[in-house]
Amino acid sequence: MTHELRRNDLEITDAEQIDRLLHAARYATVALVDGAQPYLVTLSCGYDSARRRLCFHVAPKGRKLDIIAVNPLACVTIVADKGYLKGECAHPYDSVVAFGRMRLLEDADEVREAMRVLMHQLESPDATSALWEHHDLDRDEALVRFRMLVFEIDDLSAKSGQ
Repeated sequence: MTHELRRNDLEITDAEQIDRLLHAARYATVALVDGAQPYLVTLSCGYDSARRRLCFHVAPKGRKLDIIAVNPLACVTIVADKGYLKGECAHPYDSVVAFGRMRLLEDADEVREAMRVLMHQLESPDATSALWEHHDLDRDEALVRFRMLVFEIDDLSAKSGQ
């Protein structure tokens, strides 16, 4: 871990529990560095546990891609909100903070694989198949409408608190 948690009694160390949190995430907040200015963006995500990376669908052009081309370092936060407890002034949550690098996928097969990871996490199997067919994602020409980024995790920490 890059930094020790201040409250290590709240740390989640079980790798399976951390994987479950990453697989359950629907979105992640991504922090990038644009020169001397921080840039945050929240994106839908899918977790590829075999490659220890998060997959993101983005537009073919934009600020994120411009920033990543210059500096691929990133920090990603995922929060599982367990709901505010009224009258207790408590808000239980689980969170993962990960450090690593963003990479724009260029290879069509890698793009499709990352898109499948994302869609399987966000959609039902039937909806994934229908959307895949509807957008004709097996054709290389269909891939020009979007880009896939992957966040390759170098280090992470997780905690459960309120």
